[in-house]
Amino acid sequence: MTDATTASASTTPITGLPALAFLGVGSMNGAILDGVIASGLPVADGAEGGIRTTNRSAARADAIAARHPGVRALAGERDPEANRHAVAGAGIVLLGVKPYQVADVLAQVRDVLAPGTIVVSIASGVTIASIAAALPEGTAVLRVMPNTPASVGAGVTGLAAGPGVTGAQRALVHALFDTVGVVVELDEARIDELSAVSGSGPAYLFAFVEELEQAAQRIGFSAEDARVLADQTVIGAARLLAESGRTAEELRTAVTSPGGTTQEALAVLARGGRVENMTEALQAAVDRAHEMARENA
Repeated sequence: MTDATTASASTTPITGLPALAFLGVGSMNGAILDGVIASGLPVADGAEGGIRTTNRSAARADAIAARHPGVRALAGERDPEANRHAVAGAGIVLLGVKPYQVADVLAQVRDVLAPGTIVVSIASGVTIASIAAALPEGTAVLRVMPNTPASVGAGVTGLAAGPGVTGAQRALVHALFDTVGVVVELDEARIDELSAVSGSGPAYLFAFVEELEQAAQRIGFSAEDARVLADQTVIGAARLLAESGRTAEELRTAVTSPGGTTQEALAVLARGGRVENMTEALQAAVDRAHEMARENA
């Protein structure tokens, strides 16, 4: 697939997911776990222990078990074989560990992967080829790049399938990530660029909100009022963009009267480089992703 698309990976509706193993449940894998459970999509036909998670910390595993009573939450400090026990019999394995830990985790679990298991990595800078090389020949491998709004079901996830991944396997993974937002399918060669836009994008927006809030204080608003004004302006604008059916350009033009205050403010922002240097900022993120891929090769 060469062009990015938000269309479903298969025309066949997905009515359930196989057993899931989440290896490493930090903020991102945790968001995906929350989304799958909140969606109500059946996992392993509702069998007990159909969702398994692993973390090094027993306290973290206990917190997951308390939040999601049906989840089998394992801890490395209690069970050195936790990753192997989680993966055994799983239909989809989600790698949520740090990039430098991926090779070690794959070495631990490769011989207990069931035939047909799908391995999905959210590790930045670790290629499909390097993951596939560490697994039994023919293992289906996909890379995904979600973003933090996935934690509230409003994320966007880039999905790249490795060689040999079937349409049915891609559809399962697509359905899994549909539970936390929108899915964009693309070639792996474009995933670093996607990460620079949507993966890091929330941080760019939050930085803008911080600056807007600070500017509001500098022109006389209290800290509390400045935060309300800045936060709600962005929340409302995002909702308008989502619900109006209009593009960002159209909405900007609608609020920018010729010779008016908004046009004047935008001209100042442009002179300060806040608009022009966005391309440079995105390229910096892409370049760093490429460096990470070389470091983890």
